[in-house]
Amino acid sequence: MIVQKKTFRIPEFKLQSGSVLRDVAIGYETFGQLNADGTNAILICHFFSGTSHCAGRYRESDPEPGYWDAIIGPGKAIDTNKFFVISSDVLSNVNARVATVVSTGPSSINPQTGRVYGSSFPIVTITDFVDAQKKLVDSLGVTRLHAVCGPSMGALQTFEWTARYPEFFDRAMPVIGPGLSAEPYLISQLQQWCQPILDDPDFQNGDYYGTGREPLRGLAQAFKLITFTALHQNWANRLFGRRLAHDGDPLQKLNARFAIDKHLDEAGALRAQTCDANAVLRIARANQLFSIEDRKDRIRARFLMIPSATDLLMTPQMSARGATELRRLGRQVDVFTIEGDGGHLDGLNLIGQASEAIRAFISS
Repeated sequence: MIVQKKTFRIPEFKLQSGSVLRDVAIGYETFGQLNADGTNAILICHFFSGTSHCAGRYRESDPEPGYWDAIIGPGKAIDTNKFFVISSDVLSNVNARVATVVSTGPSSINPQTGRVYGSSFPIVTITDFVDAQKKLVDSLGVTRLHAVCGPSMGALQTFEWTARYPEFFDRAMPVIGPGLSAEPYLISQLQQWCQPILDDPDFQNGDYYGTGREPLRGLAQAFKLITFTALHQNWANRLFGRRLAHDGDPLQKLNARFAIDKHLDEAGALRAQTCDANAVLRIARANQLFSIEDRKDRIRARFLMIPSATDLLMTPQMSARGATELRRLGRQVDVFTIEGDGGHLDGLNLIGQASEAIRAFISS
Protein backbone atom coordinates (compact mmCIF):
# COMPACT_ATOMS: atom_id res chain seq x y z
CA MET A 1 0.00 0.00 0.00
CA ILE A 2 1.15 3.54 -0.76
CA VAL A 3 0.03 5.93 1.97
CA GLN A 4 0.05 9.71 2.27
CA LYS A 5 0.70 11.74 5.42
CA LYS A 6 -2.07 14.26 6.10
CA THR A 7 -2.48 17.07 8.61
CA PHE A 8 -5.45 17.76 10.90
CA ARG A 9 -5.63 21.12 12.67
CA ILE A 10 -7.30 22.05 15.93
CA PRO A 11 -7.73 25.85 16.41
CA GLU A 12 -7.68 25.63 20.21
CA PHE A 13 -6.94 22.58 22.35
CA LYS A 14 -7.16 22.51 26.16
CA LEU A 15 -4.82 20.02 27.80
CA GLN A 16 -5.44 17.99 30.93
CA SER A 17 -3.01 20.31 32.76
CA GLY A 18 -5.25 23.29 31.98
CA SER A 19 -2.82 24.78 29.45
CA VAL A 20 -4.22 25.73 26.05
CA LEU A 21 -2.45 25.15 22.73
CA ARG A 22 -3.53 27.09 19.65
CA ASP A 23 -3.36 26.10 15.99
CA VAL A 24 -2.44 22.51 16.84
CA ALA A 25 -1.27 20.25 14.01
CA ILE A 26 -1.77 16.47 14.15
CA GLY A 27 -0.24 14.22 11.47
CA TYR A 28 -2.27 11.19 10.44
CA GLU A 29 -2.64 8.44 7.84
CA THR A 30 -5.64 6.44 6.65
CA PHE A 31 -6.14 3.17 4.81
CA GLY A 32 -9.29 1.83 3.16
CA GLN A 33 -12.67 3.53 2.93
CA LEU A 34 -15.14 4.70 5.58
CA ASN A 35 -18.56 3.13 5.11
CA ALA A 36 -21.76 5.14 4.65
CA ASP A 37 -22.76 5.13 8.32
CA GLY A 38 -19.23 5.78 9.62
CA THR A 39 -18.93 2.61 11.70
CA ASN A 40 -16.12 0.55 10.15
CA ALA A 41 -13.14 2.60 11.39
CA ILE A 42 -10.28 1.10 13.40
CA LEU A 43 -7.91 3.42 15.25
CA ILE A 44 -4.24 2.45 15.61
CA CYS A 45 -2.28 4.22 18.38
CA HIS A 46 1.51 4.27 18.11
CA PHE A 47 4.31 3.37 20.51
CA PHE A 48 6.75 5.64 22.43
CA SER A 49 9.20 6.33 19.61
CA GLY A 50 6.78 5.60 16.78
CA THR A 51 4.63 7.61 14.42
CA SER A 52 1.36 7.18 12.57
CA HIS A 53 3.19 5.08 9.96
CA CYS A 54 1.68 1.74 10.99
CA ALA A 55 1.51 0.13 7.52
CA GLY A 56 2.28 0.60 3.85
CA ARG A 57 4.99 2.79 2.33
CA TYR A 58 5.16 6.48 1.44
CA ARG A 59 6.83 5.54 -1.86
CA GLU A 60 7.63 2.30 -3.64
CA SER A 61 11.34 2.74 -2.96
CA ASP A 62 10.98 2.82 0.85
CA PRO A 63 13.11 -0.01 2.28
CA GLU A 64 10.63 -0.89 5.04
CA PRO A 65 6.85 -0.56 5.46
CA GLY A 66 5.05 0.71 8.56
CA TYR A 67 5.61 -1.14 11.81
CA TRP A 68 2.42 -3.29 11.74
CA ASP A 69 2.34 -3.96 8.01
CA ALA A 70 2.17 -7.69 8.82
CA ILE A 71 -1.40 -7.32 10.09
CA ILE A 72 -2.78 -4.20 8.34
CA GLY A 73 -3.68 -4.25 4.66
CA PRO A 74 -5.90 -5.92 2.05
CA GLY A 75 -6.80 -9.42 3.20
CA LYS A 76 -4.71 -9.17 6.37
CA ALA A 77 -5.90 -9.54 9.97
CA ILE A 78 -7.02 -5.90 9.99
CA ASP A 79 -8.41 -6.00 6.48
CA THR A 80 -8.38 -2.63 4.73
CA ASN A 81 -10.84 -4.00 2.16
CA LYS A 82 -13.35 -4.05 5.03
CA PHE A 83 -12.14 -1.46 7.51
CA PHE A 84 -11.13 2.19 7.43
CA VAL A 85 -7.89 2.33 9.41
CA ILE A 86 -6.78 5.60 11.03
CA SER A 87 -3.44 6.26 12.74
CA SER A 88 -2.21 9.60 14.08
CA ASP A 89 0.95 11.06 15.58
CA VAL A 90 0.66 12.12 19.21
CA LEU A 91 1.39 15.65 20.38
CA SER A 92 5.10 16.17 21.13
CA ASN A 93 6.02 13.25 18.89
CA VAL A 94 9.66 12.39 19.56
CA ASN A 95 10.53 12.15 15.83
CA ALA A 96 10.44 15.92 15.39
CA ARG A 97 13.22 15.99 12.78
CA VAL A 98 11.50 13.51 10.46
CA ALA A 99 9.92 15.33 7.51
CA THR A 100 6.67 13.34 7.69
CA VAL A 101 6.09 14.22 11.36
CA VAL A 102 4.10 17.45 11.62
CA SER A 103 2.44 17.24 15.05
CA THR A 104 2.82 20.20 17.38
CA GLY A 105 5.54 19.85 20.01
CA PRO A 106 8.33 21.68 21.85
CA SER A 107 10.26 22.39 18.62
CA SER A 108 7.19 23.97 16.98
CA ILE A 109 6.59 27.71 16.72
CA ASN A 110 4.23 29.07 19.36
CA PRO A 111 1.72 31.13 17.32
CA GLN A 112 1.20 33.47 20.27
CA THR A 113 4.86 34.47 20.53
CA GLY A 114 6.31 33.68 17.11
CA ARG A 115 9.14 31.77 18.83
CA VAL A 116 9.88 28.09 19.40
CA TYR A 117 8.05 26.71 22.43
CA GLY A 118 11.15 25.06 23.93
CA SER A 119 10.88 24.69 27.70
CA SER A 120 7.51 26.49 27.73
CA PHE A 121 5.77 23.61 25.97
CA PRO A 122 3.40 22.14 28.57
CA ILE A 123 3.22 18.63 30.00
CA VAL A 124 1.05 16.37 27.85
CA THR A 125 -0.74 13.19 28.87
CA ILE A 126 -2.19 10.04 27.38
CA THR A 127 -5.60 11.64 27.93
CA ASP A 128 -4.53 14.58 25.75
CA PHE A 129 -3.44 12.21 22.99
CA VAL A 130 -6.80 10.44 23.07
CA ASP A 131 -8.82 13.67 23.13
CA ALA A 132 -6.95 14.88 20.04
CA GLN A 133 -7.63 11.54 18.33
CA LYS A 134 -11.32 11.84 19.15
CA LYS A 135 -11.45 15.24 17.44
CA LEU A 136 -9.68 13.74 14.44
CA VAL A 137 -11.99 10.74 14.02
CA ASP A 138 -15.04 12.98 14.47
CA SER A 139 -13.76 15.25 11.70
CA LEU A 140 -13.41 12.26 9.37
CA GLY A 141 -17.08 11.35 9.75
CA VAL A 142 -16.61 8.40 12.10
CA THR A 143 -19.76 7.89 14.15
CA ARG A 144 -18.49 4.86 16.05
CA LEU A 145 -15.13 3.09 16.08
CA HIS A 146 -15.09 -0.62 15.35
CA ALA A 147 -11.93 -1.08 17.48
CA VAL A 148 -8.99 0.72 19.07
CA CYS A 149 -5.58 -0.99 19.00
CA GLY A 150 -1.95 -0.17 19.71
CA PRO A 151 1.42 -1.42 20.97
CA SER A 152 3.30 -0.21 24.07
CA MET A 153 2.35 3.47 24.55
CA GLY A 154 -0.35 2.65 21.98
CA ALA A 155 -1.70 0.15 24.51
CA LEU A 156 -1.87 2.94 27.10
CA GLN A 157 -3.87 5.02 24.65
CA THR A 158 -6.13 2.03 23.95
CA PHE A 159 -6.85 1.64 27.67
CA GLU A 160 -7.44 5.39 27.99
CA TRP A 161 -9.98 5.21 25.16
CA THR A 162 -11.91 2.50 27.03
CA ALA A 163 -12.30 4.74 30.08
CA ARG A 164 -12.57 8.10 28.32
CA TYR A 165 -15.05 7.20 25.57
CA PRO A 166 -16.57 3.88 26.69
CA GLU A 167 -19.69 4.13 24.52
CA PHE A 168 -17.83 4.95 21.30
CA PHE A 169 -16.50 1.42 20.58
CA ASP A 170 -16.55 -2.08 22.02
CA ARG A 171 -13.29 -3.78 20.96
CA ALA A 172 -9.90 -2.92 22.51
CA MET A 173 -6.60 -4.55 21.55
CA PRO A 174 -3.70 -3.41 23.78
CA VAL A 175 -0.42 -5.01 22.68
CA ILE A 176 2.68 -5.24 24.94
CA GLY A 177 0.93 -2.96 27.44
CA PRO A 178 1.39 -2.59 31.21
CA GLY A 179 -2.22 -3.01 32.38
CA LEU A 180 -4.42 -0.28 33.83
CA SER A 181 -1.62 2.00 35.04
CA ALA A 182 2.11 2.59 34.81
CA GLU A 183 3.54 0.59 37.71
CA PRO A 184 6.42 1.99 39.82
CA TYR A 185 9.03 -0.19 38.08
CA LEU A 186 8.00 1.19 34.69
CA ILE A 187 7.91 4.75 36.02
CA SER A 188 11.52 4.42 37.17
CA GLN A 189 12.62 2.86 33.88
CA LEU A 190 11.19 5.84 32.04
CA GLN A 191 13.03 8.25 34.33
CA GLN A 192 16.31 6.45 33.65
CA TRP A 193 15.74 7.05 29.94
CA CYS A 194 15.35 10.78 30.63
CA GLN A 195 18.32 11.28 32.94
CA PRO A 196 21.09 11.42 30.30
CA ILE A 197 19.22 14.24 28.57
CA LEU A 198 18.74 16.19 31.78
CA ASP A 199 22.43 15.68 32.67
CA ASP A 200 23.71 16.88 29.29
CA PRO A 201 25.04 20.49 29.68
CA ASP A 202 23.80 21.22 26.15
CA PHE A 203 20.22 20.62 27.29
CA GLN A 204 20.20 24.18 28.65
CA ASN A 205 16.98 23.61 30.61
CA GLY A 206 15.18 22.84 27.36
CA ASP A 207 15.98 26.08 25.54
CA TYR A 208 18.67 24.83 23.18
CA TYR A 209 16.96 25.66 19.85
CA GLY A 210 18.99 28.03 17.68
CA THR A 211 21.96 28.05 20.07
CA GLY A 212 24.15 25.75 17.97
CA ARG A 213 24.35 23.36 20.93
CA GLU A 214 21.84 20.56 21.31
CA PRO A 215 21.90 17.67 23.82
CA LEU A 216 22.71 15.04 21.19
CA ARG A 217 25.05 13.10 23.46
CA GLY A 218 22.41 12.79 26.16
CA LEU A 219 19.74 11.98 23.59
CA ALA A 220 21.91 9.24 22.06
CA GLN A 221 22.50 7.74 25.50
CA ALA A 222 18.75 7.91 26.21
CA PHE A 223 17.97 5.98 23.05
CA LYS A 224 20.68 3.46 23.86
CA LEU A 225 18.86 2.80 27.15
CA ILE A 226 15.47 2.74 25.44
CA THR A 227 16.69 0.16 22.93
CA PHE A 228 18.41 -1.92 25.60
CA THR A 229 15.40 -2.11 27.94
CA ALA A 230 13.08 -2.92 25.04
CA LEU A 231 15.04 -6.08 24.24
CA HIS A 232 15.88 -9.32 26.09
CA GLN A 233 18.99 -11.17 27.17
CA ASN A 234 18.26 -14.05 24.78
CA TRP A 235 18.36 -11.59 21.86
CA ALA A 236 21.76 -10.37 23.05
CA ASN A 237 23.08 -13.91 23.46
CA ARG A 238 21.90 -14.95 20.00
CA LEU A 239 23.20 -11.95 18.06
CA PHE A 240 26.37 -10.92 19.92
CA GLY A 241 27.53 -13.37 22.54
CA ARG A 242 30.76 -12.12 24.09
CA ARG A 243 32.29 -10.87 20.82
CA LEU A 244 34.45 -7.76 20.90
CA ALA A 245 33.84 -4.59 18.91
CA HIS A 246 37.45 -4.54 17.62
CA ASP A 247 38.09 -1.00 18.84
CA GLY A 248 40.73 -2.09 21.31
CA ASP A 249 41.52 -4.75 23.89
CA PRO A 250 39.23 -4.50 26.94
CA LEU A 251 42.05 -5.98 28.98
CA GLN A 252 44.15 -2.94 28.10
CA LYS A 253 41.67 -0.10 27.44
CA LEU A 254 38.68 0.91 29.55
CA ASN A 255 36.93 2.43 26.52
CA ALA A 256 37.24 -0.73 24.42
CA ARG A 257 33.77 -2.14 23.81
CA PHE A 258 32.04 -5.44 23.38
CA ALA A 259 30.02 -5.92 20.17
CA ILE A 260 26.66 -5.48 21.89
CA ASP A 261 27.63 -2.04 23.22
CA LYS A 262 28.95 -0.93 19.85
CA HIS A 263 25.58 -1.90 18.33
CA LEU A 264 23.58 -0.08 21.02
CA ASP A 265 25.83 3.02 20.81
CA GLU A 266 25.28 3.20 17.06
CA ALA A 267 21.52 2.64 17.39
CA GLY A 268 21.26 5.43 19.98
CA ALA A 269 23.31 7.87 17.91
CA LEU A 270 21.20 7.15 14.81
CA ARG A 271 17.92 7.83 16.63
CA ALA A 272 19.29 11.03 18.17
CA GLN A 273 19.68 12.51 14.69
CA THR A 274 15.93 12.43 14.00
CA CYS A 275 14.46 13.07 17.47
CA ASP A 276 13.99 15.97 19.86
CA ALA A 277 15.10 15.82 23.50
CA ASN A 278 12.28 17.98 24.87
CA ALA A 279 9.73 15.78 23.12
CA VAL A 280 11.28 12.62 24.58
CA LEU A 281 11.00 14.05 28.11
CA ARG A 282 7.33 14.92 27.62
CA ILE A 283 6.42 11.57 26.10
CA ALA A 284 8.16 9.81 28.99
CA ARG A 285 6.19 11.92 31.49
CA ALA A 286 2.93 11.10 29.69
CA ASN A 287 3.68 7.40 30.13
CA GLN A 288 4.61 7.86 33.80
CA LEU A 289 1.34 9.67 34.50
CA PHE A 290 -0.85 7.03 32.88
CA SER A 291 -3.54 5.44 35.04
CA ILE A 292 -7.20 4.58 34.57
CA GLU A 293 -7.51 2.85 37.95
CA ASP A 294 -9.90 5.53 39.22
CA ARG A 295 -12.09 5.21 36.09
CA LYS A 296 -11.99 1.49 35.42
CA ASP A 297 -15.67 1.05 36.30
CA ARG A 298 -16.48 3.02 33.13
CA ILE A 299 -14.95 0.39 30.86
CA ARG A 300 -17.41 -1.44 28.59
CA ALA A 301 -15.17 -2.85 25.86
CA ARG A 302 -14.07 -6.44 25.41
CA PHE A 303 -10.36 -7.06 25.07
CA LEU A 304 -7.74 -8.99 23.18
CA MET A 305 -4.54 -8.46 25.16
CA ILE A 306 -1.28 -9.43 23.46
CA PRO A 307 1.80 -9.51 25.70
CA SER A 308 5.30 -10.63 24.71
CA ALA A 309 6.62 -13.62 26.67
CA THR A 310 10.10 -12.10 27.04
CA ASP A 311 9.10 -8.47 27.65
CA LEU A 312 11.27 -6.92 30.37
CA LEU A 313 9.73 -3.43 30.12
CA MET A 314 5.94 -3.86 30.14
CA THR A 315 6.15 -7.39 31.42
CA PRO A 316 3.60 -10.16 30.78
CA GLN A 317 3.02 -10.14 34.55
CA MET A 318 1.87 -6.52 34.37
CA SER A 319 -0.44 -7.39 31.48
CA ALA A 320 -1.78 -10.41 33.41
CA ARG A 321 -2.62 -8.22 36.41
CA GLY A 322 -4.56 -5.93 34.10
CA ALA A 323 -6.44 -8.88 32.57
CA THR A 324 -7.34 -10.19 36.03
CA GLU A 325 -8.71 -6.80 37.09
CA LEU A 326 -10.75 -6.42 33.91
CA ARG A 327 -12.26 -9.87 34.37
CA ARG A 328 -13.10 -8.97 37.97
CA LEU A 329 -15.02 -6.03 36.54
CA GLY A 330 -16.96 -8.44 34.32
CA ARG A 331 -15.18 -7.61 31.08
CA GLN A 332 -14.40 -10.26 28.47
CA VAL A 333 -10.64 -10.64 28.03
CA ASP A 334 -8.85 -12.94 25.60
CA VAL A 335 -5.06 -13.25 25.70
CA PHE A 336 -2.57 -14.21 23.00
CA THR A 337 1.11 -14.32 23.99
CA ILE A 338 3.81 -13.64 21.41
CA GLU A 339 6.74 -16.05 21.70
CA GLY A 340 10.22 -14.85 20.81
CA ASP A 341 13.53 -13.63 22.21
CA GLY A 342 13.13 -9.98 21.21
CA GLY A 343 11.55 -8.75 24.44
CA HIS A 344 9.24 -5.73 24.22
CA LEU A 345 10.01 -5.24 20.53
CA ASP A 346 8.42 -8.58 19.66
CA GLY A 347 5.11 -6.70 19.90
CA LEU A 348 6.19 -4.89 16.74
CA ASN A 349 8.44 -7.34 14.94
CA LEU A 350 6.53 -10.58 15.60
CA ILE A 351 2.93 -9.28 15.64
CA GLY A 352 2.23 -11.57 12.68
CA GLN A 353 2.13 -14.48 15.14
CA ALA A 354 -1.16 -13.10 16.41
CA SER A 355 -2.76 -12.64 12.97
CA GLU A 356 -5.47 -15.26 13.31
CA ALA A 357 -6.33 -14.26 16.88
CA ILE A 358 -6.59 -10.63 15.75
CA ARG A 359 -8.67 -11.50 12.70
CA ALA A 360 -11.11 -13.49 14.85
CA PHE A 361 -11.34 -10.73 17.46
CA ILE A 362 -11.85 -7.93 14.93
CA SER A 363 -14.46 -9.81 12.91
CA SER A 364 -16.40 -11.39 15.79
